[in-house]
Amino acid sequence: MAQVQRMSRLMVKTLRDDPADAETLNHKLLVRAGYVRRTAAGIWTWLPLGKKVYENIARVVREEMDAIGGQEVLLPALLPKEPYEASGRYEEYGDLLFRLKDRKGADYLLGPTHEEIFTQVVKDQCSSYKDLPVILYQIQTKYRDEARPRAGVLRGREFQMKDSYSFDTTDEGLAESYALHRGAYQRIFERLGLDYRIVSAVAGAMGGSKSEEFLAPAPAGEDTFVDCPACDYAANTEAVTFALAPVDGSAHGPVEELDTPDTPTIETLAEHLGVPASATLKNLLVKVDGEIVAVGVPGDREVDLGKLGEHLAPAEVELVTAEDFEGREDLVRGYVGPQGLEKVRYIADPRVAPGTAWITGANKQDKHAKNVVCGRDFEVDDYLDVVVVEEGDPCPSCGTGLKLDRAIEIGHIFQLGRKYADTFQLDVLGQQGKPVRVTMGSYGIGVSRAVAALAEQTADDKGLCWPKEVAPADVHVVAAGKALQTELALDVAEKLGAAGARVLVDDRAGVSPGVKFTDAELIGVPQILVAGRRSAEGVVELKDRRTGEREELTVEEAVTRLTS
Repeated sequence: MAQVQRMSRLMVKTLRDDPADAETLNHKLLVRAGYVRRTAAGIWTWLPLGKKVYENIARVVREEMDAIGGQEVLLPALLPKEPYEASGRYEEYGDLLFRLKDRKGADYLLGPTHEEIFTQVVKDQCSSYKDLPVILYQIQTKYRDEARPRAGVLRGREFQMKDSYSFDTTDEGLAESYALHRGAYQRIFERLGLDYRIVSAVAGAMGGSKSEEFLAPAPAGEDTFVDCPACDYAANTEAVTFALAPVDGSAHGPVEELDTPDTPTIETLAEHLGVPASATLKNLLVKVDGEIVAVGVPGDREVDLGKLGEHLAPAEVELVTAEDFEGREDLVRGYVGPQGLEKVRYIADPRVAPGTAWITGANKQDKHAKNVVCGRDFEVDDYLDVVVVEEGDPCPSCGTGLKLDRAIEIGHIFQLGRKYADTFQLDVLGQQGKPVRVTMGSYGIGVSRAVAALAEQTADDKGLCWPKEVAPADVHVVAAGKALQTELALDVAEKLGAAGARVLVDDRAGVSPGVKFTDAELIGVPQILVAGRRSAEGVVELKDRRTGEREELTVEEAVTRLTS
């Protein structure tokens, strides 16, 4: 028998107005509908209704993970620092990591993710190729010291996540485990009712090779992704590539120095010379692990520092300051050009291709140079896609102009390879009797983020509107009146519960029908059943929360309809 939950006994307090600090739809509605409560910045309490939705999502995740052979475990959240020091991530995480000491002065951390610990578990438990492949997963609270927690449960300092890890002896086995997870994720998000996209991504600090994100399009999303309207290409903006296409630069004349007083920016230079910004070469100076590096992009484009950081991870990337120019006569602030640069690594976007000619700094105060040709007058040490992607940039697959959209990251899968296995010397005895280095995959789903994503995607102007799979109940029965309506509402609720439905019944005394109807729409259960004006005849009104369609039914008809 499914549970019948009376609202007269349910701890739920709905609000008419949005919280003052709420910026996003999920934040406003989850608080107003009594699903969550803010405990501190980025820290949330899951109230009874919210916990039901969270557990329903976790149930779907467990079912699909178990279906591909995953084995659930539970690792500690409080972890020693040594494994993370060994992998280098104790420093790489920087201020995002919660660090603490015990009473004896030993260093610990609150786990942001568990690759290191899972690797150690398998090293301890598996010694032969016969023990592999294996997929382990957990649903656990993670911790990251976000500088600016926002968007309710979407970006918190603690959050609930399913993380799983595959362990194989061959690259082919890793590819198979990756494919199993990819398929499981598709089934999970389809069952949850999420609109999602699978996009190419970069591995970043996680390491490894192939990486894909599962994104739920929503205005509140913090990820920007590109989508091609002509083919199936989709990618996180950090993973978009631009093909290097060398051109014939032989027709360009020799380098010519120009007097350009008071033009230290692209804007002032373009205005002074009467040329488009795209004809100029912008050279941004950054420090990579303390070493000055120049990054060249067309003057009408911006350097995506996040993208640059992902490419150069785990190295630390930061902008140069005025002090960095002191004692560097080869670096003239505002007038840097790649030609003649000494002891400076030069990175360029592929748009700065061999044979292209540019107007750029002459490495002299108030001087620029034109006809500076890539490959003739300067060399590029490394080509990296580092510009901020813009609407209309060519699709890497078909050349059609790309579209930009916002989305919430709800899942991420990585082929880690042997990064962590190398760190912890994770070997098993192979079929030939020799040690074999294990290869790994890492796969995450934001369970609490999925709650927020669903709220963002499915809500309307009246409130939340949950898909049946995750809703806190199958039907919300409303007693719209006095004793007779309440009696009928409780009777139909019990019959629905006995037939296997999950029922929320609003039997609150002293609450007006208008408030009950408003709360029912705000809470967002898929079906609303009203015991109202025809209660004496045993007739109730069934309303579909999403479509608004209404139908009068007898109690027996309603029970059959809602439980068949």
